[in-house]
Amino acid sequence: MKLSRRQFLAGAAAMSALPASAAAPLDAKLFPKDFLWGASTSAYQIEGALDVDGRGKDIWDTYTEQGRITDGSSAKVACDHYHRYKEDVALMKAADFNAYRFSLAWPRIVPAGTGAVNPKGLDFYDRLIDELLAAGIKPMACLYHWDLPQPLEDKGGWQGREVTGPFGDYATICAKRFGDRVDTWMMLNEPNVVAIFGYGLTDHAPGHNLGEIGILKALHHQNLAQGTGLRAIRSVLPKATLGTVTNVSPCRPESDKPEDVRAALLWDAAWNRVTLDGLLRGQLPDIVADQMRPFVQAGDLELAKFPVDLLGLNYYGRNTMKHEPGRPFNAGWGDPKAERYTGMGWPVQPDGLYDILMELKTLYGNPAMYVAENGAAYDDVVSPDGAVHDPERTLFIQEHVAQVARALKDGVNMKGYLAWSLLDNFEWAFGLSKRFGIVRVDYDTLKRTPKDSYKWFASFIKQARGI
Repeated sequence: MKLSRRQFLAGAAAMSALPASAAAPLDAKLFPKDFLWGASTSAYQIEGALDVDGRGKDIWDTYTEQGRITDGSSAKVACDHYHRYKEDVALMKAADFNAYRFSLAWPRIVPAGTGAVNPKGLDFYDRLIDELLAAGIKPMACLYHWDLPQPLEDKGGWQGREVTGPFGDYATICAKRFGDRVDTWMMLNEPNVVAIFGYGLTDHAPGHNLGEIGILKALHHQNLAQGTGLRAIRSVLPKATLGTVTNVSPCRPESDKPEDVRAALLWDAAWNRVTLDGLLRGQLPDIVADQMRPFVQAGDLELAKFPVDLLGLNYYGRNTMKHEPGRPFNAGWGDPKAERYTGMGWPVQPDGLYDILMELKTLYGNPAMYVAENGAAYDDVVSPDGAVHDPERTLFIQEHVAQVARALKDGVNMKGYLAWSLLDNFEWAFGLSKRFGIVRVDYDTLKRTPKDSYKWFASFIKQARGI
């Protein structure tokens, strides 16, 4: 049985074995005035222009060519952000965003992944960054949001450590070019999702089925690249704010049966701990350490560990696990029992965000953190009045922002909340069929229409920032 990331989350996010958290109030005054408010996007999902201005081929281009996108669409045009970035920045400014996390496209900047640099790719991000700064918006650049250059995948991709050097070189190129204007840098986006769904379950590019060892190798080699990139940027920009972004979820057993408990512990290791323990502790989780030792070399854990300044967290739901032989780590997903679901079939569980924030506070010494992604797809449409009424998404954002406020009140070192996503976009293996944006994109005309969720979010940001 094949599961995409979104299908996984629909199945994984069942109610936790722990008691449900109490409803949290939403009060804009609870947030510091310098709190980061905005949205996140990724280059591949919004830019389009895949064959424009010297961009190289990446693993998602190949995955699409293989006919593996559910609705048969592609990201060739997507939102055409490459040509319409000024319009999109204007939407951010109108909503009083003070931060925007976007990704730099590795194949647009270094088309082969290593070697020759593409000046036109650098020029595009110069234009975008300057536009953001002119609008008073902090550019938060992420180096890698899944668009691995195909030539590097042909050499083994994240299954080998050979990617580490090219990633460090790419990080240096970006820091030298944009570091005079970008002071906040994220290395990777969701290395756990890359590893599990790209190398373990086939549902994301590059689409390999390499089981547990393939997953653990991809996690470890991303940890090495991440540590290399962090050091590369620190050497160029000693005062920059450095971090990375991972998807986090509380992992709980479906029952108290020993086999379900073990499945939850193993999944927690793969989903949360290999990344976080590697980065923040320089350790391997005990439960998977024996599996990982054959490919962990001397000095690897020291390289993976780095004192980040800001940790980005993506949250979409809980992972409730049960013993299921034949699945990676013998872990399957329990039946969701929530009362509400998104248009993807995901249970809506905002209290799980509070739970994982408190867990990270306890386990990792309360590092500076921000929500780098949080959002939901719903089947919203343009109404006869020309507006997009999306009350479910509006409530979803309200409830999750309330959990961030609750965490702040309880001492979690939270620095921001960025919604996923600014725009409806190319939703990976689902293509253009699922809409996560607070701004609707008509894929025929490329017209942008702010949804009611955008309007509420903008109003709340104004209150929170005291504007």
